[in-house]
Amino acid sequence: NEGNEYFKEKDYGRAVAAYSEGLRRRCGDAELDAVLLTNRGAAHFHMGNYRSALNDAIQAKKLKPTHLKAIIRGALCHMELKNFSEAIAWCEEGLEIDSKEKKLVEMRAKADKLKGKELEGIFLGIQTDFCTRCQGREQWWALTRCERNIKLVLEPSDEEEEVSDGLAEMSLDGFHSDSATGAKVHLDADGNLNWPVLFLYPEHEQTDFTVAFHENSRFIDHLMVMFAELPPWDLEKKYLPNNLELYFEDEEREEMYEVNPEQTLLQVLQHERYFVKAGTPTVLVFAKRSPFSKKYFSGKKVHRL
Repeated sequence: NEGNEYFKEKDYGRAVAAYSEGLRRRCGDAELDAVLLTNRGAAHFHMGNYRSALNDAIQAKKLKPTHLKAIIRGALCHMELKNFSEAIAWCEEGLEIDSKEKKLVEMRAKADKLKGKELEGIFLGIQTDFCTRCQGREQWWALTRCERNIKLVLEPSDEEEEVSDGLAEMSLDGFHSDSATGAKVHLDADGNLNWPVLFLYPEHEQTDFTVAFHENSRFIDHLMVMFAELPPWDLEKKYLPNNLELYFEDEEREEMYEVNPEQTLLQVLQHERYFVKAGTPTVLVFAKRSPFSKKYFSGKKVHRL
């Protein structure tokens, strides 16, 4: 009930905390837990945390396979993440339960249409406006590489192949790039960049996604908000803001670099071995001195603070 009140007030962060507290009570009622997960997923969704919302929808559906609200929420998450094939599959699963559910019918049609456009864009989209895209890429490069010394990685790296295959990510409009999660880095009115940032928790195979991480914000400030309440998957209660270690991985060298939580996002992105892939900075999060992290780092050179 408390979570629902916060949700009505659009205080989604507190709603997530309240629903999480309800789940931690372990009432043993699968149907109630499915509702709590679905509601928490809805709050995550409104915060832009689409992957966390999807995880909640998946867990809710496991508890109650016919829970239509969870299926609708999962389909919506896949739409936001541009996973149109998965969205279609979720819609079809829901329509088997209720063939007249309006939201699913409309979403199914929209996903079909967007999937078709996506395929069309792969073959035709980038070739139609080559000059504008090149101009946009040059301006974006000036904002990141020249002004901020941030290193970007586009795949494939070969310029000619990138254009012909329709895989170029940069766009002049709004100085943004499409990220792997569907959100976009953007320039605000003060000339600062706000990035979508992906937090990975390898030990629990979980993720968090921050839609707009201001380049001058510190990591510790975000961690204090994200872990104001223990996540439901942290049964050992290890993931506390001051008990976390952050790292980024240099895949080319198979090396790990520890991140100082007191640093800003911009300071981390300017590290000589940090490369931003697909417009989305990524950070790995571990509990301090955990056996899992020792195993994860095995065979890799680790640069600690």
